[in-house]
Amino acid sequence: MNFEAITDIARSPIDPSSARLMDDGYAILRGAAPADLLGAIAADLAPRYAATPFCEGGFYGERTKRFGRLLIRSPHMAALVMNPAILALAEAALGPWCERIQLNLAQAIELHPGALAQFPHRDQDMWQGSLGEVEYLINVMWPLTSFTAENGATTIWPRSHGVEALVEEPPEPPIVAEAEPGDAIIFLGSTLHGAGENRTPDVRQGIIVSYCLGWLKPYENQWLAYPPEIAGKFPRGLSELVGYTQHRPNLGNFEGQCPSILFDGYPDDPVAAVDALRPDQNALLADYVAAQSRDGGNGVLAA
Repeated sequence: MNFEAITDIARSPIDPSSARLMDDGYAILRGAAPADLLGAIAADLAPRYAATPFCEGGFYGERTKRFGRLLIRSPHMAALVMNPAILALAEAALGPWCERIQLNLAQAIELHPGALAQFPHRDQDMWQGSLGEVEYLINVMWPLTSFTAENGATTIWPRSHGVEALVEEPPEPPIVAEAEPGDAIIFLGSTLHGAGENRTPDVRQGIIVSYCLGWLKPYENQWLAYPPEIAGKFPRGLSELVGYTQHRPNLGNFEGQCPSILFDGYPDDPVAAVDALRPDQNALLADYVAAQSRDGGNGVLAA
């Protein structure tokens, strides 16, 4: 796959409305990416949309189509996933709880006429961790067609995130996130939301790109979606985002090394495990090893 270089987009300062993300649980960035970039992606995905069968089950929606692996379905997706303004928001929202973020999914969604409103939900419920203080992911919905109240635009309950996720009834009525191609609808994993009902004769198309804590199991199995022979052709930052790096300390390794070693094929000979620690851990370890050396090497046995 010949991936285009990541385009220089969203260089301007983040729209002030994005500052509401942590307060309101959502934000809409107008013109976060060029509309023609979304148009190019829509054209690339059109054959896959046409060939994909409808979902099964009440949650996904029986008048809805969904498919993933978007980084191999359009050479323009890399620019969208690596949008610098969006990555900055994701780092700010998730950084307090992880050493690095990762791609959670890149999924295309198409609501057909007659699609029912989706069950309101919080995406953080994929994981059974503590609720109310940790943010596990951030979602970005990119419209490929106009999102309107009539065709099923995403419905969001403002300020239903964080500790409010522990409350049975949302504190405020929902809003309809109407948007156009190039706009980014951003909401936290703890924010209550759902797709609306499509009451029009036209399809509503969009892409959901989400980022999660680097130590979580992502919604989309990135290593299966993008095996080494594919991910090795990604720009380095993108390959790291889909999991071909370690989350320190030592998480997500291959034979004790960074999984990016697989970009050269599976090693024929055994390889040495190499520490991948945070700077604070390296400092503690250096002191511990130095102390043992001074004491004559009488330490504990390795596990």
